Amino acid sequence: MKLLRGNHSRYAHYTMMGTGEPLDLTLAIDVQYLQGKNKKYGNVNLGYVVYGIDWIPRKVHLIYKKRFAIESSYRMRNIVKAKTSSRNVVTRYLLTIISFLLKNIWVSLQWIFFSRVRQGPRTIDEDVFCFDLFRLFVCEGICKKLKFVSFVPVLRRGS
Repeated sequence: MKLLRGNHSRYAHYTMMGTGEPLDLTLAIDVQYLQGKNKKYGNVNLGYVVYGIDWIPRKVHLIYKKRFAIESSYRMRNIVKAKTSSRNVVTRYLLTIISFLLKNIWVSLQWIFFSRVRQGPRTIDEDVFCFDLFRLFVCEGICKKLKFVSFVPVLRRGS
């Protein structure tokens, strides 16, 4: 798309054509310079559809970035949140708090034990201690603590 090429942050207008009537959109385009990040150079134009704001494109980018982090947190929370059909608000709230707590513990463990020691910004090797592995450890720990039955001894073997 020609609109997302350039060397400076700007606002642009785009008309989206569809089956109905055309829709006029305002785009805030923020230019990020890669400077060797992930072994890439040059720049990348990031476009965001906006309406009724007069922020500079960089601020729009930062707000969207923060919002994306919030959405990701909720998505990850839904992975560990216990499923319930209870209508009790306190129970549902407790399960949500526990799921956020588990996510925060995982992030803290990654930051403390799985971040690379080197010059520059701290980076975490997420492949070494993924969230699914953490969930498995927590589940096994709970099963051991509560002494869940993991096998049943048999008196005789089948023929």
